[in-house]
Amino acid sequence: MRTYTHFTNQELLTGLQQGDRMAFTEIYNRYWKKIYIIAYNRMCDGAQSEDIAQEVFASLWANRGYVQIETLENYLATAAKYLVLTAIRKKTLSRNYGQRLKNSTVSQLTPESTFQNKQILQLLELEIEKLPEKCKLIFKYSRNEGMATKQIAAKLHITPKTVDNQIHKALKILKLASRSFMQFILLLFI
Repeated sequence: MRTYTHFTNQELLTGLQQGDRMAFTEIYNRYWKKIYIIAYNRMCDGAQSEDIAQEVFASLWANRGYVQIETLENYLATAAKYLVLTAIRKKTLSRNYGQRLKNSTVSQLTPESTFQNKQILQLLELEIEKLPEKCKLIFKYSRNEGMATKQIAAKLHITPKTVDNQIHKALKILKLASRSFMQFILLLFI
């Protein structure tokens, strides 16, 4: 049995790329604590820092045959920093969403505002139906069915750029139309 503790990082990388589990284990043993500390210094959360460290190494193993790594320690540190930033971004978005949800509780909905919202949605649906046929179809695939641009393009046998252009066109038309019916609704309820 070979001992990997005396291997250089380059030798370990070569072994890793060949699928050598012992080389991976040595990389893990050498760098897990460093990666954890990088994550912990930014997150101040032990459990989340452990998750980030585990994700770095899981990704390293999963992509061992594809990734070109020049300096192992730099690669692992950069991967950890990227995952930390992603986690912070998710946490911020979640916090912001929670705050907005808290600020707009259902109890704040009045019968008048519910009625107004229904009218706006009805007017919007009418405007969508007035769109040119191809534009309307693409817009509905995008907004109602949540399809991605590439999916719509494949389904309709058109280019993704055409899909983007049609969605942009629809949004421009609806934006102009919404200005006029918003003014109308404001006049009704003033």
